[in-house]
Amino acid sequence: MLTIALSKGRICGEAVPLLARAGIALDEDPALSRRLSIATSLEDVRVLVLRAQDVPTFVEHGAADVGIAGKDVLLEHPGGGLYEPLDLGISRCRLVLAACPDTGPPARAPSKVATKYVKTTRRFFAGKGRQPEIVRLYGSMEIAPAAGLADCIVDLVDTGATLAANGLVVREEIAAISARLIVNKAAMKLSHRQVSSLVERIARAATDGAGEGT
Repeated sequence: MLTIALSKGRICGEAVPLLARAGIALDEDPALSRRLSIATSLEDVRVLVLRAQDVPTFVEHGAADVGIAGKDVLLEHPGGGLYEPLDLGISRCRLVLAACPDTGPPARAPSKVATKYVKTTRRFFAGKGRQPEIVRLYGSMEIAPAAGLADCIVDLVDTGATLAANGLVVREEIAAISARLIVNKAAMKLSHRQVSSLVERIARAATDGAGEGT
């Protein structure tokens, strides 16, 4: 039995059709089902529907053979027991530094940055020779500058509408984000044929999907 760990939310909504194109149709709709383990059209493949931050942990520790997770989550994940063979090209967005328009040029060093992407933010500013205070938040990031909690934020942006509605503008792009296929290193060695076949199925489906979008 091979197990695919799948992030809840937007990634799940876009990954389910991709898996169906790969011949891996889920027996239940994750958006409607309360089940976290879902059988598929392949007898030897099941899907676990997990909190986004838990997907790389399940894969790294062998509770899942492969997973689909956002690059933003992978950038924060501390483990090293993963391969990341494929950018699936779905759930695209950007991780950005955003601030009020009147905060000065991007080169200005902020003293406080609000974000849930603590490790990525520290690496980003360390690369610029800066060490601002990081204020960890898990939501409502856009209100932090107006509330005086931080000078700027680091967060995911899709259309930018929420930033604009809260008086913020993108000052710098930190990373392009999309959903990635990840593989447990031990599973790739011990079940190489089965895992490689599964990865190839998903890769072909991702390529076909990209072609349909052009």
